[in-house]
Amino acid sequence: MPSRTDESSSSGAEHFSRLSARRLLLLGGIALIVVGMIFGDIFAVFVLHPNAARVGAGLDAAVHAAFAGDRASVAANFTDVGSFLENRGTKVDAHVHVIEFGYLALLLAVMMPWVAFAEKTKRAVAWVFLAAATLLPADVFFIQYVGLAHSPLKAIGWASIFADAGGVCVLFATAAYLAGLYKYFRSWPKVSVSDELFSARSATARVLLAGGLVLILLGFAHGAYYAAVDLYSQEALDYTLLSNMATASVSHDLPALDVALASYGESQGDKAVKIAAHAHIIEFGLLAMILSFVQPYVSLSEKWQRPRPCKLASSRKRLVSAWIQFVLGTQCTAPATAKNTGWICVANRLFDL
Repeated sequence: MPSRTDESSSSGAEHFSRLSARRLLLLGGIALIVVGMIFGDIFAVFVLHPNAARVGAGLDAAVHAAFAGDRASVAANFTDVGSFLENRGTKVDAHVHVIEFGYLALLLAVMMPWVAFAEKTKRAVAWVFLAAATLLPADVFFIQYVGLAHSPLKAIGWASIFADAGGVCVLFATAAYLAGLYKYFRSWPKVSVSDELFSARSATARVLLAGGLVLILLGFAHGAYYAAVDLYSQEALDYTLLSNMATASVSHDLPALDVALASYGESQGDKAVKIAAHAHIIEFGLLAMILSFVQPYVSLSEKWQRPRPCKLASSRKRLVSAWIQFVLGTQCTAPATAKNTGWICVANRLFDL
């Protein structure tokens, strides 16, 4: 049975035909993002916090060993801390890379009609991209477990070698698509391409686009505030606390040592939470904006994609307008049109979807 997508337009059906490059990148990108999010949730619940507790316990043991003058225990505990940090780092890297590759796949799917290559070539490059985008995060995950066993290199194991190879293949595939895009815009005469993803703008797509833009702006604002207010002060605090640990160990001041350790743990936790919030706000905003372009291919009713749109938009608009009026002490009673330039009218136009 033909789907709604196949019936919508001949151009859209051509670009989204069975096993086309666009279909492969779109479905593969969504799959990568879903896998990355599930992995991130599992890691956060079952690995991240126990791992952080082990890092804290190892650092505590190392500092107390230095306090007692036990050099062997200091070295052993710092080795354990390094192992725990590597474990966390490889898992976080795998989580980030698989999601970012999913975003990149969706972006490539959106621009596919303007890549001036034959469909067979675009499909082959898409398979290379998706295979490499799967290979790199998987190998990064296994770096700590494989280590340097049977590696031809002294400092890099087989998992790292295959991960680097996957990264090179992703770079090659992306460069190939960019070359096809360049070829299209350099060609003459240009062939006009009409694409449903850019011409269709449903209420759901507008909500995702506006909401994603708001999230990205909030993420940028949060990052700017963190960089201006917290970043340098936290770096100075880290230096001070580490110096206090060393001084307390040398002077055999156990209470001061315990206070410095507890403060250092709190500082690291505060830093990690703020950086994670900054990154996730921007990433979710980017995902929302990308998904707004593929809504014509989402075979769900408007009720499921955007429940009760009129009431939600109306309530959201009233709340935002009231908040801006309260902050700025101004009013805007004119209807939201393209000629309105006041803050209230901008808010009305943004949220009147």
